[in-house]
Amino acid sequence: MVQELNTLTAFLDGEPHRYEAGDTVLRFIDRQRGRGFVPTLCDAPQLSPYGACRVCSVEVAVSGSGPRRVVASCHTPMMPGMHIFTESPKVRRLRRNIVELVLTDHPLDCLTCEVSGNCELQTVAARVGIRKVRYPEGANHLDRPKDHSHPYMTSELAKCINCSRCVRACDEIQGQHVLSMHGRGFNARIIKGLDSSFADSECVSCGACAQACPTSAISDVFHSKSIEATRKTRSVCTYCGVGCNLNVATKGNEVLSIQAPVDAEVNHAHTCLKGRFAFRFYNHPDRLRTALIRQEDGSFAKATWDEAYEVIVKRLGAIRDKAGPNSIAGISSARCTNEENYLMQKFIRAVIGTNNIDCCARVCHSPTAWGMQKSFGTGAATNSFEDIHHTACMLVIGANPTEGHPVTGSRIKQQAMKGTPLIIIDPRRIELVPYAKHHLQLRPGTNVAMLNLFARCILDAGLVKTEFIRSRCENWDEFESGLRKLDVDQLVQITGVPLEQVRAAAIEYASAEAAMSFHGLGVTEHEQGAKTVMLIANLAMMTGNIGRPGVGVNPLRGQNNVQGAADMGCQPHQGAGYFEMSDPQSLELYERFYGVASPREPGWKIPQMFEQAVSGNLKALWLMGEDVVQTDPDSAHVRHALESLEFLVVQELFMTETAKLAHVILPASSFLEKSGTFTNAERRVQRVQAAVTPLEGTKPDGQILCEVMQRFGFPQEDYSAEGVLAEIARIVPFFKGATWENLGDNGKQWPILEQGRDTQIMHQSGFSRGLGRFHFFEWEESNEVVTHGREFPFILTTGRILEHYNCGTMTRRTGNGAIVTRDLLTINPKDAKGRHIRSGDTVRLFSARGEVELQAQVSDEVKPGVLYTTFHFPEAMVNNVTGSGHDSETLCPEYKVIAANIEKVAIPG
Repeated sequence: MVQELNTLTAFLDGEPHRYEAGDTVLRFIDRQRGRGFVPTLCDAPQLSPYGACRVCSVEVAVSGSGPRRVVASCHTPMMPGMHIFTESPKVRRLRRNIVELVLTDHPLDCLTCEVSGNCELQTVAARVGIRKVRYPEGANHLDRPKDHSHPYMTSELAKCINCSRCVRACDEIQGQHVLSMHGRGFNARIIKGLDSSFADSECVSCGACAQACPTSAISDVFHSKSIEATRKTRSVCTYCGVGCNLNVATKGNEVLSIQAPVDAEVNHAHTCLKGRFAFRFYNHPDRLRTALIRQEDGSFAKATWDEAYEVIVKRLGAIRDKAGPNSIAGISSARCTNEENYLMQKFIRAVIGTNNIDCCARVCHSPTAWGMQKSFGTGAATNSFEDIHHTACMLVIGANPTEGHPVTGSRIKQQAMKGTPLIIIDPRRIELVPYAKHHLQLRPGTNVAMLNLFARCILDAGLVKTEFIRSRCENWDEFESGLRKLDVDQLVQITGVPLEQVRAAAIEYASAEAAMSFHGLGVTEHEQGAKTVMLIANLAMMTGNIGRPGVGVNPLRGQNNVQGAADMGCQPHQGAGYFEMSDPQSLELYERFYGVASPREPGWKIPQMFEQAVSGNLKALWLMGEDVVQTDPDSAHVRHALESLEFLVVQELFMTETAKLAHVILPASSFLEKSGTFTNAERRVQRVQAAVTPLEGTKPDGQILCEVMQRFGFPQEDYSAEGVLAEIARIVPFFKGATWENLGDNGKQWPILEQGRDTQIMHQSGFSRGLGRFHFFEWEESNEVVTHGREFPFILTTGRILEHYNCGTMTRRTGNGAIVTRDLLTINPKDAKGRHIRSGDTVRLFSARGEVELQAQVSDEVKPGVLYTTFHFPEAMVNNVTGSGHDSETLCPEYKVIAANIEKVAIPG
């Protein structure tokens, strides 16, 4: 130990200090003296060392009295016994000289600059003692035009100091390679794309360059680097399942801007444009600001909260008394916090007295939870996002991470660019495909056939980890027998992917020292969705890729709190903590905890709720934060179901397509106006903290539920995030050690043990169910294709894009709505030519359910016979054409296989 201490010791201005293996000189100094002690311009904590500016120079020597040399501290590695001198006369002169040269070509309008007081050049100039500039003024590139072409991004490159931080942020963080340095010497300058504007470039508006820029050369329309804000609140993004941390800057109860914390474990100073910029919906004029009650003539009348509560309690009470508690149901939301979802299921079960509770996980990742529970015992990600940096192979199945989960997608892209093999199984040529070593572009609806073929190739190649299977798994013989009976040639024909491609990808995955899989809605939203999830689990188990760094099965959850909503019990068959509602011991546990009888009858899932509403058995429905008319399949059927109800309550931010059908509308508060927790796709429970007070007239969803429960006479305490989280920790086993305080800035990954320790990697020594279980399933053609394929020969598959979020209720009311203004229909060039369709033409898309008109986008992104579109805009209502097909186990809708047809819309005249 003494020898190790000696070898890891260096001297900082004569004082001995221990350094860490892999340290650079600058990192060592920052740790000892604090960041900024040695000034820098080109260095940033979220970027790799670069060594361009040399402002961070120090002198080093092998001994205290030996010869010294000047080095850039940012990229010079530490050495045993090194002596570092940070403020020698030589170093001070050098730093001052460098900064003076920079200032000769920089406008000195500091007082009116948006980053005044937060400009790193300004700070460094003061730090090195600049009092005058001795050199002649340069040409000063004031002729470089300002760029305000983009809804968010701005540039004023006359203030650029050529540190390349923006270029490196675009390359190293986002991986977009939009920015570059053009020219030489004094004429060197930053350009976007091929020297275009932000608006005309391939910029994806992540804002990483603006946050990294030390001046205001690149910024944003919100002036996010200004010091105008009086408060910054750490919170969590409300959009996708990555769960990015945010620093929300406010002044006078107004959100000014958002940046990404450098120390965030989830996103490391990175967000997408939604998290960083798409926040102006929170105080948009369209926000609901008062309770509304439907009148006899169909119009809405404004009401006080007391009046709305009185109607709700009276109507629901009457329906329950007359038709029983099972005539009432609730649908919760992944947009709401864990605490609010917990309260929603508690209200439906303990107050109303029914198991008719579900959430939007039903229409996205319910097959993931079901399938992974059957295979592993736990329906959640086995590993962490951090494991992307420790894996030797990445398998992405039915997901488009750079669009749907952008920060995680960027991580995957970065690792692929660094040489980690990437396998894509997807019917589209998604953005990651050019970086992938293998792309298996299968026909939509053939996932089971593809994964069976993939597993068979691993088996035939002799790459099965038999010891892992013997010691930790069960039912291998049945699975192996099923694989050996497969007709390989038939599977190739079914999937449309050559055997050689599948074999190469399978061997790549199985041969890797550590292989990590990710899957999304392209796996789950199928008739065989849950079966596909279990087959993915098979791949991990048969190759031993479970329970260690860089491996595992990792679902990319669609919305910010899909994981949490399920954890909290917002499904009919399982209560909070996943206790089965059919198990007598679980029912007894809940009865003791809530002090009331637990409902015994099985509850309805969302599609069953709609059917029961049409048949008249479901009389009342409470919807919290879900626009089912626009987002659920077969919109006409959903609308008919809601119109058939006697009573519909909707908690919402805006007047959505669903809210228009309500009898009572309760105006809720957004994530910026309330506190609680979200659980992201890696099981990380993180604090959401109110940055502003609720918009006048609105209330947080949790407060609404508590007040309604009290009106029903239930002894529910007033809402507080801390209080409800404490209650959750007493009933949900894997939240046992969670407290508001110990979650800290970066949260904890469940299971959270009693001492507050969390779990980064699941199933390290055993599975939650004991032994991991193999399952074998044969592929079956989708009923949609069997029933309607002859009349509607195309297969339509749907998804979402980077700029918008599900039904677009929030994003369309921000600058994102100016970037992408409509849903587009992607058509293969061969199909388009056969129907005389060109990009920009209006196309009629129709199925057995209905039709919509969309603008065509001709692209080889899809194969012939396949169509693709999104569902973000109510003007299009794409779900008018989607069908009633669903996963056989969970009733998750089959959004990914819709039999459809297209024709060009004739232009009048």
